[in-house]
Amino acid sequence: MKLIIAITGSTGVIYGIRMLETLKKLNIETHLIMSEWAEKCISMETEYTVDYVKSLADNISDEKNMASSVSSGTHRIDGMIVAPCSMKTLSSIANGYDNTLIARAAGVTIKESRKLILMARETPLSAIHLENMLKLSRLGVVILPPVTEFYTKPKSIDDIVNHGVGKCLDQFDIEHDLYPRWGTA
Repeated sequence: MKLIIAITGSTGVIYGIRMLETLKKLNIETHLIMSEWAEKCISMETEYTVDYVKSLADNISDEKNMASSVSSGTHRIDGMIVAPCSMKTLSSIANGYDNTLIARAAGVTIKESRKLILMARETPLSAIHLENMLKLSRLGVVILPPVTEFYTKPKSIDDIVNHGVGKCLDQFDIEHDLYPRWGTA
């Protein structure tokens, strides 16, 4: 399996980082794209460095490189996860405004009928946000905000992050042990 992992400049970059860490452990090939603001959020929100995050990926493309392999439908991938997904990026994807490689790769993922997961991060949501999400959902895009669950009785932020990442992996039928399943908690 090959997945594009995009990290945008919304709070919650830990979701993208944990996604990469988990996929690396599972030997799943990843292609990373980070926005400029994602790189800034890494140092603002975590103890990780941009170099560490890049070291987790098999391939990396600069968000400004519109000639990257992932900008073409002929590049074979199984899907894409944007974690976290800012409303700016979500809007770009919903409206076909391929102004960055993340938006372009997501548009290609949609046009090639591949799975696209957006871990949308914003609260409260405006009618514009909801309309953009509805438009994408009708196209088959999975809108998967990292909503905290409590039935597993999370004891740490890591537990909460792992659940959000695990929910994304479930969409690709990727086996993991990031959280207990319902009925086993």
